[in-house]
Amino acid sequence: LTEVLANSRQVLEIGSCTGQHAVAFATALAHLVWQPTDQALYLPGLQANLQRHAPANLLPALQLDVQHDDWPATNSDAVFTANTLHIMSLVQVAATFAGVGNLLKREGLFLIYGPFNYGGEYTSASNQAFDAALQQRDPLSGIRDIEHIASLADRQALQLANDFAMPANNRLLVWRKT
Repeated sequence: LTEVLANSRQVLEIGSCTGQHAVAFATALAHLVWQPTDQALYLPGLQANLQRHAPANLLPALQLDVQHDDWPATNSDAVFTANTLHIMSLVQVAATFAGVGNLLKREGLFLIYGPFNYGGEYTSASNQAFDAALQQRDPLSGIRDIEHIASLADRQALQLANDFAMPANNRLLVWRKT
């Protein structure tokens, strides 16, 4: 993220959960203003964690249900999300891309961390087992195919700039608004 976000100034994080990524990245990337968000249900715990651990460049959490809420008006030139697309329904994934497409200006970045399939194939046996567990818990969730994600990105004028291999069979996808 240090290299990818070197020219960014403000990041909107989707699905901040406990705030662990927000705290770590805001601390490590002091040139950024980091805006965490999550659904209303998770805000009290998220905000409590942020109050205990937040550096000065970490803003108070905002409510964001990607499908039902109005997206916050921010000056974000980048959007980050980790481990969210595989727990969302496909409708929510599409709503995420639409929201990001509306939020970002030209050259803005959308960074997505998590597991993905390529050509309809799992990248590992552990991802296949993880996908089965996700779908058993919620049939609308599951590891997403990069081709489907790319089609959603294309509709929002987002081009894949980088696809980084990460630990534990995850990827960091970096999309740039054209």
